[in-house]
Amino acid sequence: MKTTDMQDERSRLAQALAEAVAEALREDLAQQSRALLVVSGGSTPVPFFAALASRELDWSRVDVTLADERWVAPDHQDSNERLVRENLLVGPAAAARFHALTTTADSPEAGVADISERIAALSWPASVVIFGMGGDGHTASLFPDSPQLEEGLTTEAVALAAHSPSVSQGRISLSRHRLIQARRHFLHIAGDDKRAMFARAFGGDDARELPIRAFLGEAIALYWAP
Repeated sequence: MKTTDMQDERSRLAQALAEAVAEALREDLAQQSRALLVVSGGSTPVPFFAALASRELDWSRVDVTLADERWVAPDHQDSNERLVRENLLVGPAAAARFHALTTTADSPEAGVADISERIAALSWPASVVIFGMGGDGHTASLFPDSPQLEEGLTTEAVALAAHSPSVSQGRISLSRHRLIQARRHFLHIAGDDKRAMFARAFGGDDARELPIRAFLGEAIALYWAP
């Protein structure tokens, strides 16, 4: 596929996902005072963020948080918060209320209690949780080689500090228990390699090998483009 054709496919996917998420938020806001949107970082959701930011809805009643975050300053180039603020919380969506997964503490272990309290106070169940997926089958910061993977898959805590030999920064991740507390789940991925990984994950049930499997038993809508 030509690069321009691939970009067009991903742009159409972003628009379709944005409309589905916007409609979900509108539906829930018609029934309750606030709605919660949980998003993931990385490069894949950037076009989706831009598309969603332009949708008309009562953004002042929408809370936005992350599935996971690197333990870096909010203006750091690797910060998911920065990604969301620069690409989603703009235009009409600037009225939404963002809830960070970092504090001024020195480590994720030192900050996780405050973050858990902050996130638990939001409007659960979330209206939408949007998952990403890495080439190793991880989602959020639930990595297959993480010493905290078992905790992330089994704890009933809201969030946990997470580390992995394959990544440089410590992280905060919402737990599986918390991430499944949503009315709608979407998996947003792009590229043939991600499609192959999804097929492999879907064909097995060992979440400790491929953590995304821990969420495939839920009703989850797949949004994929080449």
